[in-house]
Amino acid sequence: MPHVLVAGKLHPTGIALLDQAEGITYDYVQDISEESYAPLIEQADGIVLRTQPMTAATISKANQLQIVSRHGVGYDAVDIDALNERGIKLAIVGDVNSGAVAEHTMTLLLAASRRLLCYDQSCRGARPWGYRNSLEAQEVDGKTLLIVGYGRIGRKLASMAMAFGLRISVFDPFLGHGDVGADITLEPNLLDGFKRSDFISFHMPPKAKPLLGVAEIELLKPNCVVLNSARGGIIDDRALATALRENRILGAGIDVFAEEPPRPDHPYHDIDTAILTPHSAGMSLECAERMAVKAVQNVLDYFSGRLLPELVVN
Repeated sequence: MPHVLVAGKLHPTGIALLDQAEGITYDYVQDISEESYAPLIEQADGIVLRTQPMTAATISKANQLQIVSRHGVGYDAVDIDALNERGIKLAIVGDVNSGAVAEHTMTLLLAASRRLLCYDQSCRGARPWGYRNSLEAQEVDGKTLLIVGYGRIGRKLASMAMAFGLRISVFDPFLGHGDVGADITLEPNLLDGFKRSDFISFHMPPKAKPLLGVAEIELLKPNCVVLNSARGGIIDDRALATALRENRILGAGIDVFAEEPPRPDHPYHDIDTAILTPHSAGMSLECAERMAVKAVQNVLDYFSGRLLPELVVN
């Protein structure tokens, strides 16, 4: 009888799916930390994992583990090499959250460009009512959005952004000109794309060093808005915060951080031209249910021999 460990709070529909499954038992730890679930991993044949890390040290204790099912599509916090050494499969949920993340990113783009946080403050007394006359808000129609990483989320964002009149350019080293639409420009050089763009949105895994660091930020236009709803570490947050404080760029929309939750003194904490959200781009009510159901179903499908190969990472 397979025993499943659910590590992190899930939408109730996902838990109900486990309750209804024949021959399945499970432990449920709602706290999202490695320390909270690690003591239970020795008994687990399968695990449904939220955003918390799964390190080699924890994997070494998983004597029975056969399948890890991520509640999402990213897995940079999971030690893939350690899973491979043990022959443990890793599955993701596929295309169930791209629309929610793209919609959230579009919201950040509009909020930062139109200075919504600052205008909100002027209605609550934190800024004078006359701030409305600053004319700092900018329209998006006719501006250029550079999408760095043109996968499922990037494509959904492009479709939404074009409805607002934005011109779309794309940087993705894995794509050729035939892989993007006729109305979209494939940018061959990322630095040139940074120079030309009014909005920059990241939708790819982090690299060894930030894609947008001190030198790259120097290339940005004064009216540029930077968006990150992918992963922390893609942007040098301190360098971007400095540029915002010095009014060298217009704004930012940040959903992900190198350390989560961010500390009270994180670089953006006192900058009202940066719109911050708590890694919540994919956490709409509808998307949370879809991810929970698919993450649980992947575990059930694995033990019944029906797990789709295209959802298996390793």
